[in-house]
Amino acid sequence: MDAIENPSRRDFLQRATAAGGVLLLGFHLPSATAAAAGESGKGVGFKPNAFLRVGKDNVVTVIVGNSEMGQGVLTSLPQIVAEELDADWSKVRWEQSPAHTDYNRPGMQIMLTGGSSSVRSSWDALRKAGASARAMLVAAAAQIWKVDPGTLRTDMSMVIGPDGKRLTYAELADKAAAMPVPADVALQSPKDFKIVGRSVKRLDTSAKVEGSARFGIDVSVPGMLNAVVINAPAVGGQVSRFSADKAKTAPGVKAVVLISGGVAVVADTYWHARKGSELLDIEWDEGILTSRSSDDLAATLEQAAKLEGIAARREGDVGTFKGVRTISARYHLPYLAHACMEPMNCIAWVKPHEVEVWTGTQAQTAVQESAAAVAGVDPEQVKVHTLFLGGGFGRRAAQDFVIAAVETSKAVGAPVKVIYSREEDMRSGYYRPNSYTQISGGVDAAGNPVMLQAKVVVPSLAEATGFKRLIRPDGVDRVAVEGLADIPYDIPNIKVDWVKHDFGVPIWFWRSVGASHNTFVTETFIDELAVLAGKDPYRFRHGLLDKQPRLRAVLDLAADKAGWGKPLPKGVGRGIACVAVFGGWTAQVVEASIEGGRPRAQRVVCAADCGRAINPEQVKAQMESSIVFALSAALYGHITFKGGKVEQGNFDDYPVLRMNETPRIEVHLVASEEKPGGVGEPGTPPTAPALANALFQLTGKRIHALPLSLHSFTA
Repeated sequence: MDAIENPSRRDFLQRATAAGGVLLLGFHLPSATAAAAGESGKGVGFKPNAFLRVGKDNVVTVIVGNSEMGQGVLTSLPQIVAEELDADWSKVRWEQSPAHTDYNRPGMQIMLTGGSSSVRSSWDALRKAGASARAMLVAAAAQIWKVDPGTLRTDMSMVIGPDGKRLTYAELADKAAAMPVPADVALQSPKDFKIVGRSVKRLDTSAKVEGSARFGIDVSVPGMLNAVVINAPAVGGQVSRFSADKAKTAPGVKAVVLISGGVAVVADTYWHARKGSELLDIEWDEGILTSRSSDDLAATLEQAAKLEGIAARREGDVGTFKGVRTISARYHLPYLAHACMEPMNCIAWVKPHEVEVWTGTQAQTAVQESAAAVAGVDPEQVKVHTLFLGGGFGRRAAQDFVIAAVETSKAVGAPVKVIYSREEDMRSGYYRPNSYTQISGGVDAAGNPVMLQAKVVVPSLAEATGFKRLIRPDGVDRVAVEGLADIPYDIPNIKVDWVKHDFGVPIWFWRSVGASHNTFVTETFIDELAVLAGKDPYRFRHGLLDKQPRLRAVLDLAADKAGWGKPLPKGVGRGIACVAVFGGWTAQVVEASIEGGRPRAQRVVCAADCGRAINPEQVKAQMESSIVFALSAALYGHITFKGGKVEQGNFDDYPVLRMNETPRIEVHLVASEEKPGGVGEPGTPPTAPALANALFQLTGKRIHALPLSLHSFTA
């Protein structure tokens, strides 16, 4: 934290009145821009990017800049502030921030929720902010009582004197606001934590249970029209010709608008817009895939693997070794949809000199920039209302649905709500890229691995999404090779290459990103090396992790809690996998069976080290969510193409795991005093390989392609 702002009296009064509170303390996270630093030098001070507010009712409100998509940031971030503030947790509330540079993600110049970063990027700054506010409140009380601040203590949103006198934070707020910000501040000792580390009730639960929580799809604004967008049936297709005459005669239809993604039908209700869209007469071009199928694309990736790749990792020499037994494998992994339960939606209102947007988004800065580009205003003139997200998984960082709403509103001169149907969302959205990987490895006579080499063919997500910072100086896209180039095992000779091949299919971040497909390759292939070496898969991994103590610890914990090595019931296999990604270390053991020729996960035991857990039950829920998400993809998930068009459209042909298919899930957390790490994504990558390894133990069949629903099994 570079600075904490103590507002001037006049500025304080203006802002506190607007906020309806008494003490308003802004604090600056480590993402300070050069411009902000320049302003500070001119005496203007840093602009705050998050606020701590104490109301007249002694309620503490923490304004959160991160988006809530089920992961619990509206609870965990206030917990951090409240701990250092010594607040009464029963009187802590959250408020969603506006979109503004003050709330940029630390280390980046944008507002973005993703990469399992919300807690770990804000931990230090939020602690210091709460502690500084507490110190100012103590200083105010000391001045009132004319005592040494060192004789005072705080508890439950009160300052307490040595004689037992008490003043609430609300009573001290006016005076505290005039106190100088301490240059240095003492933080609470972790041994004294009362809120951090507790599984407190989530602050957003009540609203979701009783129905007052507002997701993007719930919101209406005065004068709002509704729009349905018809996108090209073929990937990358464009409108060749269309007639809106029939659609305009449908009840309630107000306008038909040609937009960049297709055609928008605007009506008084969603249903009228939908019925009107069915009357559109549209001709499309054939798109960018022409008549290609998924088989064609897979064959092309195999051919591309013959090309010389870019070196992603080089250690030792993977040349010829005497007395080494080797194996090799080839992996095909499919495109995947995000399949959010709430389809994409957005309300946009383009006014003469301002744009308002209401949506569930993971990327407020991108919303401002894309809306501004369409409307012809500055990004600062775009006001973003961030709403609850009914599933994100990376998809809601994309801007197609926002652009569609802004373009349509601009055309009709009114606020417009765009809702994608499930079919439009799935057939015209963004996908995790498909990939092809060829991999080989060898063990010596003692069963020790001596070499591993791999080549992955996959497009660059960094280029496709505009996140060029993810490209290494040597040109390697970190996302393309994560989970593969950073394989954690101590193997002396490693060679990993990347071949970039892009079909032009829209691709985007998908939960755990490159690790989602590369970890499947590495963790199933490590199992194959273990069998080649004649060693137990768990023990084989354990012996290769001397330099990875945190990963080895979760591997050991998962194996122990799962009863690794103990007999299983007849017809049940057991597999294991582990990963270190997004600041988290995770291992999973899966027990699986075959029922009616189809694989079924019976039990998943997960061990996780995410550093200090702010809210342990919330962390466990995230791991459970990751496992269910990963099982859905492993068992069923694949986007396929026929004639250049996506074949799947809804949950009938793109199934997700149902309640009766969900295994028993056990999550065990490593007790840690390390700084908080990632939680939302590290639980996804190990699930599919652990399941595949369990199926091998049960059937003797190795899996090199997903989903499992495409394979036949016999126990």
